[in-house]
Amino acid sequence: MVSTLNSAKSTANGDNPSNNNGLEQPNANGREASNTTTAIRVILADSQTIYRVGMKKVFALEDDIRVVAQAESFANLLIALERYPTDVVVLEGQLIAGTVNAIPELVKHSPDAKIIVQVVESDEDNIVELYRRGVRGVVPRSISPDLLIKCVRKIADGETWIDNQSISWVIEAYRSQASSLTSPRVLPKITKKEMAIISCITRGMRNKEIAYQIGTTEQVIKNYLRKVYDKLGVSDRLELALYCLHHQLLKNYVQEPEMMPMPPMAQMTPLRAKM
Repeated sequence: MVSTLNSAKSTANGDNPSNNNGLEQPNANGREASNTTTAIRVILADSQTIYRVGMKKVFALEDDIRVVAQAESFANLLIALERYPTDVVVLEGQLIAGTVNAIPELVKHSPDAKIIVQVVESDEDNIVELYRRGVRGVVPRSISPDLLIKCVRKIADGETWIDNQSISWVIEAYRSQASSLTSPRVLPKITKKEMAIISCITRGMRNKEIAYQIGTTEQVIKNYLRKVYDKLGVSDRLELALYCLHHQLLKNYVQEPEMMPMPPMAQMTPLRAKM
């Protein structure tokens, strides 16, 4: 549900304020209305109510920050961005997990909104990809209230919020990309697991089938594919297959025996000793 502060009008009419097409209008009274024109307008997008409530209380103490809407899903976040002028979106990373074009879609809906993503753990590939796609800041879920407020203000002013570790990751990623562009004959380094997944793709296997073959989940396969696409400069499975054909990427690849799982029946049937 996308929500903002309760509507005084709907309350007076006896309506349920949370039933206003999934949205609640901003309150006409109190601190949030006193600084409407100058306050930083924030949307809180988080699947967990406790985080949204906590962040809202933190921002409510600041005169220059105003929460204009809340969303518990990515779809509702898009609705909120269409309805409310927004300066900053504080977004739970898990809300866009598995959605490759989530950030570009948010930027498309609201080009002026600056995005802060909260993550549970720092993953190099994920963080580099977030910054590459237009995120202005990546912060841990455990960030202190003071730092979160400072982060929102800095990003609202047009700055980028990035820690030292993430700076190193981003610089290294762009160095690798620049190297591949200036030396097109040098193929990117592909790991054994990535090569196994590429081999499955060229055989027309679906993500579910590849996940079973490799012994992992579909989401992990999607993450690997996104990384492979970036490394090779391709955008989909067809381009990947054509790239492999042109560069003979799988010429010397030999599938490892451990990558082939036993058939389900063989796994389920115990061996019996001969009498």
